[in-house]
Amino acid sequence: MRDKLNRTRYVKINLIVLVASWLMTTAQAADLPTFHDATDEAGIVCKHSFGDFELDNIVEGTGAGAMFFDYDNDGWLDIYLPNGSWLSEVNDNRGRSLRGKLKNHLYRNKRDGTFEDVTDRAGVGDESYSLGCSAADFDDDGDQDLYVLNYNENVFYQNNGDGTFTDISVASGLNVASWSLCAPWFDYDSDGDLDVFVANYLQYDGGKFRSFYAAAGYPGPLSYPGSSDMLFENNGDGTFTDVSVKAGVSNPDGRGMSAAISDLDGDGRLDIYVANDAMENYYYRNQGDGTFANEGLFRGLAFGEGGQGVSSMGPTIGDVDRDSKPDIYIPDMGYGCLLMNRGSMFEDFTSQGNLAIVCGQYTGWGGVLTDYDNDGYLDIFVANGNAHHEYSEEDVLMHNDGTGRFVDVALQSGDYFHQKYVGRGATFGDYDNDGDMDLLVVNVNDRPRLLRNDGGNTRHWLRVTPMRAGGKSYAFGATVVVETDWIKQVATMMPVNGYLSQGDPRLLFGLADTETVKRVEVIWPDGTKTEQTNLKSNQSLVITQDSESGQ
Repeated sequence: MRDKLNRTRYVKINLIVLVASWLMTTAQAADLPTFHDATDEAGIVCKHSFGDFELDNIVEGTGAGAMFFDYDNDGWLDIYLPNGSWLSEVNDNRGRSLRGKLKNHLYRNKRDGTFEDVTDRAGVGDESYSLGCSAADFDDDGDQDLYVLNYNENVFYQNNGDGTFTDISVASGLNVASWSLCAPWFDYDSDGDLDVFVANYLQYDGGKFRSFYAAAGYPGPLSYPGSSDMLFENNGDGTFTDVSVKAGVSNPDGRGMSAAISDLDGDGRLDIYVANDAMENYYYRNQGDGTFANEGLFRGLAFGEGGQGVSSMGPTIGDVDRDSKPDIYIPDMGYGCLLMNRGSMFEDFTSQGNLAIVCGQYTGWGGVLTDYDNDGYLDIFVANGNAHHEYSEEDVLMHNDGTGRFVDVALQSGDYFHQKYVGRGATFGDYDNDGDMDLLVVNVNDRPRLLRNDGGNTRHWLRVTPMRAGGKSYAFGATVVVETDWIKQVATMMPVNGYLSQGDPRLLFGLADTETVKRVEVIWPDGTKTEQTNLKSNQSLVITQDSESGQ
């Protein structure tokens, strides 16, 4: 009898705890922003296609990413969306009706919440099989040039500064013939211009390999040989040189899904992190002499908590716990990995952070680390979707409560989260310039979704944009430190983040209820520093390297 009473009491106590936890989460979510699906009203009508009508191979299943970038220098973010195409070596004969009908799309921000398709006018409607994209001012002329990552040859467009682009793929040497997915830009050799790292996936065989379980849909990544990633040095004359072998980043067994750049060991030099599919990830530590050393295994960056090589998707980097060190979140086909920077090594904090129990039920692809409610702490969004079938899944939104735990707030964050999609790439940007981060999500064989943040700017914020000397070009690799009375935030301008995508290069810092920022410091790629003090919140601050006062 006593045992029965004890069990009853135990059940009641646990029920009370669960109800209290639910009520606390619900009350917290009630004060958070919501996301409004603004796709229709924004005028974004294009649809992603994998060049066929039925998903049946790994090329088609890879999907695509997206990019926010200001191609016309008007201060408002525009959108670029890669698309597939019908290729005889990739797609089924049933998809031949799509031949010549698919292309990438560029949407110009009209500054009123709507966009117009300017693809043909700009000349960037690549009809290759495109998956990823990135943008950077490689020639330092003040506008963003566009790099498109393809199944076959990549395409590189030089921005003419008049709303149009010129294809300089062959002349530049960036017409990589591998299957490329991601290309972050950074000055790896500290010579003052931007170089580019290209993450290549694998060598697809045109469907020849057939020894696989039919219910799986199609063979996985280990059924094909890997492919070397590549590092291209900017020669300063409009051309690039492949320095992959010399720099130590050429690995023929890699299966790079995406890559991110950050100073992960705190030595002042930018490192390379590559998320590979179904194998260990690479951490290339910058040794300061033009070479890199792969130290992923020693630093706890190669595998997930269980030691297995999971299907890592796109790494997204940010200071999750506000200890001034960059952490990494990587969605995958399992639980995902939140790798916390402990200085000399990284600790898998996925379970402790309450992420595993939520994300483990989905197949994660596009991950975003951004402070969507401007409370000073980075939250996590993940676009989900089945890998081998067009089976839809809900997306995930996890709110950082500031104590190291994340709370699932998706169902309280807008009607979008009550729908299911076959998600792939995702990225972030303040497309309406209202002081909070919006989201852009790419879905397989479907329209992208532009999610407007409603309510994030009810708390204070500060936007900081570091610019190179002269004020024409973004200072990729510059680190910004923002200090208030209660928190110190650190972020680096490296907009290529997540799966096949690039986000807003401007750095937005949430300040919660703080109206005045004590100090803003910019640490430039060459190690010099610029500092400003006593700044008002809710403003956009542009700081140039040759100006102590900024603009």
